[in-house]
Parts: sequence; structure tokens; C-alpha cells
Amino acid sequence: MTRKFSAMVLTALLVLGAVTGCSGKGVMAPSVDNGTPDGTQDIMQDDNTNNSGVITLKVWAEETQHPTVQKMIDSFIEQYKGQADFDITLEAQPDSTTRDVLLGDVQNGADVFSFPDDQLSAMVAGGALAPVPNVQEVKDEMVAESVAAATAGDTLYAYPMTADNGYFLYYNKDYFTEDDVKTLDSILAVCEENGKKLSMELNSGWYMYSFFGNTGLSMNINEDGITNSCDWNKVDGDIRGLDVAEAIVNVISSPGFVAQPDSEWVAQAADGEVIAAISGVWQAVAVKNIWGDDYGACKLPTYTCNGRQIQMASFTGYKMVGVNYYSKNKDWAFKLAQWLTNEQNQTLRFVEQNQGPSNKVAAASEEVAKVPAIAAVIEQSQYGVLQRIGNKYWDSCTRFIDSLLAGNTTTTQLQEQLDKLVEGITER
Repeated sequence: MTRKFSAMVLTALLVLGAVTGCSGKGVMAPSVDNGTPDGTQDIMQDDNTNNSGVITLKVWAEETQHPTVQKMIDSFIEQYKGQADFDITLEAQPDSTTRDVLLGDVQNGADVFSFPDDQLSAMVAGGALAPVPNVQEVKDEMVAESVAAATAGDTLYAYPMTADNGYFLYYNKDYFTEDDVKTLDSILAVCEENGKKLSMELNSGWYMYSFFGNTGLSMNINEDGITNSCDWNKVDGDIRGLDVAEAIVNVISSPGFVAQPDSEWVAQAADGEVIAAISGVWQAVAVKNIWGDDYGACKLPTYTCNGRQIQMASFTGYKMVGVNYYSKNKDWAFKLAQWLTNEQNQTLRFVEQNQGPSNKVAAASEEVAKVPAIAAVIEQSQYGVLQRIGNKYWDSCTRFIDSLLAGNTTTTQLQEQLDKLVEGITER
């Protein structure tokens, strides 16, 4: 495609760098007026159209979402017929790589696109996102956590779309009572008694965080948006790093526990080997098919740490719809982005794609409450935090858990491994 970059924009994009998570560095977004009007705002202004007078827009979405998203686009065109003629193209683009593809050629990217919240900062740093104009309306309609996830600094950069990108506990009700799944100790006891397993991808930093997150120990991304601060090797206080490490070792040593990739446990559930797992909504349909009426889901349990019960934490995640700063029909793009994420279409997305709504009304519906996985991830979200971490975090966590799984579990070894963990996480 013909590139239409000015020399200034091209230079800025060439120095852009971004990291995994929601951190990045590069050029700042162009200065814009991002007012925060109250109530429902008419976000329509003057649009640029092609020579035929048709509003041309390109939309990116996951290919599996296309049947649902196309219905939304069709209803949008119907809603605004008479106001404009539209040529809206829907293209396949995995959410996981939206940031990289968009920043690679931002001026030829989609006008409207979906992406997970951990890509927000890099897109903002790259000047790719147009700030949302009708901020108060979005705040009124969406759950607060999803708005926070779509915000950088004091600016809202996207419309929240889903609120289900987290993890929780799946369990087979044929083995567990509701009381059993309240504590990790009792879950493991049931697994041991029945010769079964609780599965968790423990050497993934995403899941490992669940043991450290609610202990009073801290791990945060620094102001540079790249490096981390972490005190998980702390040797004093009510909960020390060593206390958490010993608690993890106790879990690992249980015959009722298996540490393995998230992709493997569903097949073992079908074989009857796994009767509980810490995972996310993407496994809900498969689990329902396997366990049928015995399919259960709830928030994560508490676990024993230094003689007390600690609620397991989690990373929470949200997906959202953004508008390209360089869209030639930006105001109509905003209108479409808002349409794709309104109550009606979040309900449609839930019904057809089993995705949890971020819209307050849609999320509070009886239909959502009846889906165990969606209800569980919403329940767990109160114990979770947004995934705001620099890239050095991930491999450090994998090395730490792999070392414990290899048997390096004496007190001295654990403290040494904790020191290495923190050194890796905070590396500059």
C-alpha cells in the first residue's frame, strides 16, 4: 500500500518501541482537545468522505467474532441510514497482535479495532489512539474497572467491550461441595482422597501472581512504563517472601496438584484425571461439554500462608474498541466504536460469543449470572488488579517456579530463588 507519512511522522514511528504488558515508550500522542462533556454527547462533527460522498471505514476484529460483529455493523448502517452512505469493511485481525500490526503502519491501519487492555500504553505512546470524546457517557454506562483499564493518565482512549479476561476456579460438582472450594487446602484434600488433580499453569507469571498479590508484598511497573519494582523477597513483615514461597512448595508437593500448561488440562478433565483447574472463560464451553450439570465455577480459594488464610489474587483484563488517530472519518469511527460496545451489542456478544459484558446493565442481567464462568470471573475481579507490568516479569517467574518444581526447596534455596526472582523482575 502507498504510505502517506510525512517526514515528521515517519521519523517518530521509526523510534517507537513497545513492551509486552501495557507499557511502552516512543512518541507521545498528538495534542488533542479531549473534553469530558456530561451526559449523552453528539460526537458527530465534520467528516471527510471519499469522492463519492461515501463514509469509508475499516474494522478489525477476531475472525471468530466476524458473524457477530457483522450483525453489529449491519445494525449500525440501518440505524444511521439517511444520515450517510457507508462502505464498512470487516477484516480479520487477532486481538493479541493488534498493537504490533497497527503501530507498524498506523496511517493505513483500521479505523476501528478491538484490543486487550495490556496494549493500551504502547498504542498511546505511539500516537495511534484518538481520545474518546464522550467520556462521561462511557463512565456512566461501563463498570469502573473497565473504564480505568481504557484510561492512560487522565485520558480515556477506548470504549470498554468485555470484562472477562481473568481467571478463577473450575470444579467438578460431582466431587466438590461449595464449602470444599473455599480453601485450597480442602480442594487438594478432595483431589488426594479421590486420586485426582487440581491443574494450574503455575510457572506462568500470569497465574503465579495469585499467590503474591494479596499478601502485602508489592510488584509494580515504574513510571518509565518499562521497568518494575518488586519486594517479593522481603525478609520481614507479617508475610515475608519466604512465607509465600513455602506455601507454593506445599501446594506443589501435594499428590493432588499438577503444574502444566493451561492448554492441557481440559483433555485430562475429559479423561477424569483433572477435577478442578485454575483457568479462564476461554475453556467454559469445553468444560460444560465435559462435566455437564456438574460444571461449577467460582472465585479463587484462599490458601494457607504463615498460618493464615490469604485470598488468592489474580490479574484482571478487559478488551476494548479504539479509534485510529489518523482515521479520515474519525467522528463516524467514534460513532461506530460506541455502537459496537453499547448495551445491546454487548448483550449480543455475550449470547453469541459467551463474552462477559463491561456494560453495567448487560453485566447485571440474569442471563449473565446463570453462566458459571462469567459469574466467577466477575466475582474474582474484586481480588484482582490490572496487568500493569514490564516485560522482564514473565521469564523471571517461569525460572522461579521451574526451580521449585526441580526440587530447590530448602529454606536457603528458597530465599536465593526469591532474590533471583526479584533481581530478574526489576532488571533494567
